[in-house]
Amino acid sequence: MARTRTPVVSGWFTEDAPDGGGFRLLGTRCSACTAVFFPREDAYCRNPHCPGGGELVEVPLSPRGRVWSYTDGRYRPPAPYVSDPAVPWEPYTLVAVELEAEGMVVLGQAAPGVGVADLAVGMEVEVVGGVLNEDVGATGAAETTEAAGTVRTTWRFRPVGGAR
Repeated sequence: MARTRTPVVSGWFTEDAPDGGGFRLLGTRCSACTAVFFPREDAYCRNPHCPGGGELVEVPLSPRGRVWSYTDGRYRPPAPYVSDPAVPWEPYTLVAVELEAEGMVVLGQAAPGVGVADLAVGMEVEVVGGVLNEDVGATGAAETTEAAGTVRTTWRFRPVGGAR
Protein backbone atom coordinates (compact mmCIF):
# COMPACT_ATOMS: atom_id res chain seq x y z
CA MET A 1 0.00 0.00 0.00
CA ALA A 2 1.77 3.16 -1.18
CA ARG A 3 1.44 6.35 0.82
CA THR A 4 1.66 9.81 -0.67
CA ARG A 5 4.22 12.13 0.95
CA THR A 6 2.74 15.62 1.12
CA PRO A 7 4.43 18.69 2.65
CA VAL A 8 2.39 20.30 5.43
CA VAL A 9 2.98 23.64 3.67
CA SER A 10 3.95 23.47 0.02
CA GLY A 11 7.07 25.46 -0.94
CA TRP A 12 8.45 25.91 2.59
CA PHE A 13 10.99 23.09 2.38
CA THR A 14 12.47 20.51 0.05
CA GLU A 15 13.71 17.00 0.72
CA ASP A 16 16.21 17.32 -2.15
CA ALA A 17 17.93 20.73 -2.21
CA PRO A 18 19.17 21.86 -5.65
CA ASP A 19 22.74 22.15 -4.34
CA GLY A 20 22.72 18.48 -3.32
CA GLY A 21 22.29 19.52 0.30
CA GLY A 22 19.45 17.14 1.13
CA PHE A 23 16.63 18.46 3.33
CA ARG A 24 16.46 22.27 3.46
CA LEU A 25 14.03 24.98 4.43
CA LEU A 26 13.22 27.28 1.50
CA GLY A 27 13.05 31.04 1.78
CA THR A 28 13.15 33.94 -0.62
CA ARG A 29 15.80 36.62 -1.08
CA CYS A 30 15.19 40.10 -2.46
CA SER A 31 17.65 40.91 -5.23
CA ALA A 32 17.51 44.64 -4.43
CA CYS A 33 18.35 44.59 -0.71
CA THR A 34 19.39 40.92 -0.11
CA ALA A 35 16.84 40.51 2.73
CA VAL A 36 15.90 36.85 3.28
CA PHE A 37 12.44 35.72 4.35
CA PHE A 38 11.04 32.60 5.97
CA PRO A 39 8.31 31.76 5.59
CA ARG A 40 8.88 32.65 1.99
CA GLU A 41 7.53 35.88 0.53
CA ASP A 42 6.37 35.82 -3.07
CA ALA A 43 4.47 39.12 -3.39
CA TYR A 44 6.80 41.93 -2.24
CA CYS A 45 9.89 42.65 -0.16
CA ARG A 46 8.90 43.15 3.50
CA ASN A 47 12.09 45.08 4.30
CA PRO A 48 11.01 48.70 4.97
CA HIS A 49 14.49 49.93 3.94
CA CYS A 50 14.50 48.15 0.56
CA PRO A 51 15.07 50.52 -2.37
CA GLY A 52 12.53 48.52 -4.39
CA GLY A 53 12.62 47.09 -7.87
CA GLY A 54 14.06 43.78 -6.78
CA GLU A 55 12.97 40.27 -7.60
CA LEU A 56 12.16 37.67 -4.94
CA VAL A 57 14.16 34.52 -5.64
CA GLU A 58 13.76 31.16 -3.88
CA VAL A 59 16.85 30.17 -1.87
CA PRO A 60 17.66 27.13 0.27
CA LEU A 61 18.38 28.26 3.82
CA SER A 62 21.24 27.18 6.08
CA PRO A 63 21.01 23.53 7.07
CA ARG A 64 22.45 24.35 10.52
CA GLY A 65 22.00 26.88 13.25
CA ARG A 66 22.21 27.40 17.00
CA VAL A 67 19.49 26.93 19.60
CA TRP A 68 18.12 30.35 20.49
CA SER A 69 15.42 29.05 22.85
CA TYR A 70 13.35 25.93 23.52
CA THR A 71 10.37 24.67 25.50
CA ASP A 72 8.06 21.70 25.71
CA GLY A 73 4.35 21.20 25.11
CA ARG A 74 3.01 18.88 27.78
CA TYR A 75 -0.74 19.38 27.38
CA ARG A 76 -3.33 18.93 24.65
CA PRO A 77 -4.21 22.39 23.30
CA PRO A 78 -7.85 23.45 23.71
CA ALA A 79 -10.30 24.11 20.85
CA PRO A 80 -10.14 25.18 18.08
CA TYR A 81 -7.09 22.86 17.83
CA VAL A 82 -8.29 19.57 16.37
CA SER A 83 -7.06 16.32 17.89
CA ASP A 84 -8.54 12.93 18.60
CA PRO A 85 -9.34 12.78 22.33
CA ALA A 86 -9.19 8.97 22.17
CA VAL A 87 -5.49 9.08 21.24
CA PRO A 88 -3.09 9.63 24.15
CA TRP A 89 -1.37 13.02 24.13
CA GLU A 90 2.36 12.87 23.43
CA PRO A 91 4.47 15.80 24.66
CA TYR A 92 6.72 17.49 22.10
CA THR A 93 9.66 19.90 22.17
CA LEU A 94 9.69 23.23 20.33
CA VAL A 95 13.02 24.76 19.31
CA ALA A 96 13.77 28.30 18.12
CA VAL A 97 16.92 28.14 15.98
CA GLU A 98 19.04 31.03 14.70
CA LEU A 99 20.10 29.94 11.21
CA GLU A 100 23.85 30.00 10.57
CA ALA A 101 24.14 32.27 7.51
CA GLU A 102 20.85 34.19 7.60
CA GLY A 103 20.83 35.08 11.31
CA MET A 104 17.04 34.71 11.41
CA VAL A 105 15.24 32.65 14.03
CA VAL A 106 13.03 29.78 12.82
CA LEU A 107 10.68 27.80 15.03
CA GLY A 108 10.14 24.06 14.67
CA GLN A 109 9.68 20.85 16.61
CA ALA A 110 12.64 18.83 17.79
CA ALA A 111 13.28 15.47 16.13
CA PRO A 112 11.66 12.46 17.81
CA GLY A 113 13.54 11.45 20.95
CA VAL A 114 15.00 14.93 21.52
CA GLY A 115 13.63 16.56 24.67
CA VAL A 116 14.40 19.71 26.62
CA ALA A 117 17.01 17.80 28.66
CA ASP A 118 18.94 17.17 25.41
CA LEU A 119 19.11 20.86 24.40
CA ALA A 120 21.02 23.94 25.52
CA VAL A 121 21.00 27.54 24.30
CA GLY A 122 23.83 27.95 21.78
CA MET A 123 23.94 24.23 20.87
CA GLU A 124 24.44 23.51 17.17
CA VAL A 125 21.47 21.81 15.49
CA GLU A 126 20.55 20.82 11.96
CA VAL A 127 17.26 20.81 10.10
CA VAL A 128 15.94 17.38 9.09
CA GLY A 129 12.79 16.04 7.53
CA GLY A 130 10.07 14.73 9.76
CA VAL A 131 6.51 13.47 9.80
CA LEU A 132 3.76 15.58 11.34
CA ASN A 133 1.07 12.95 10.96
CA GLU A 134 -0.08 10.02 8.86
CA ASP A 135 -3.55 9.26 7.55
CA VAL A 136 -3.82 5.51 7.18
CA GLY A 137 -6.67 5.72 4.67
CA ALA A 138 -9.63 3.44 4.27
CA THR A 139 -9.21 -0.18 5.27
CA GLY A 140 -10.07 -2.86 2.77
CA ALA A 141 -10.38 -0.42 -0.12
CA ALA A 142 -8.64 -0.71 -3.45
CA GLU A 143 -5.08 0.60 -3.52
CA THR A 144 -5.53 4.26 -4.38
CA THR A 145 -3.85 7.32 -2.94
CA GLU A 146 -6.91 7.98 -0.81
CA ALA A 147 -7.11 4.38 0.38
CA ALA A 148 -3.37 4.13 1.00
CA GLY A 149 -3.22 7.28 3.08
CA THR A 150 -1.03 10.35 3.25
CA VAL A 151 2.16 11.11 5.15
CA ARG A 152 2.29 14.83 5.95
CA THR A 153 5.93 15.92 6.10
CA THR A 154 7.48 18.85 7.93
CA TRP A 155 10.84 19.98 9.31
CA ARG A 156 12.44 19.15 12.65
CA PHE A 157 15.66 20.13 14.41
CA ARG A 158 18.17 17.73 15.97
CA PRO A 159 21.52 18.24 17.68
CA VAL A 160 24.51 17.99 15.32
CA GLY A 161 26.55 14.87 15.86
CA GLY A 162 23.87 13.34 18.03
CA ALA A 163 22.73 9.77 17.57
CA ARG A 164 19.10 10.87 17.36
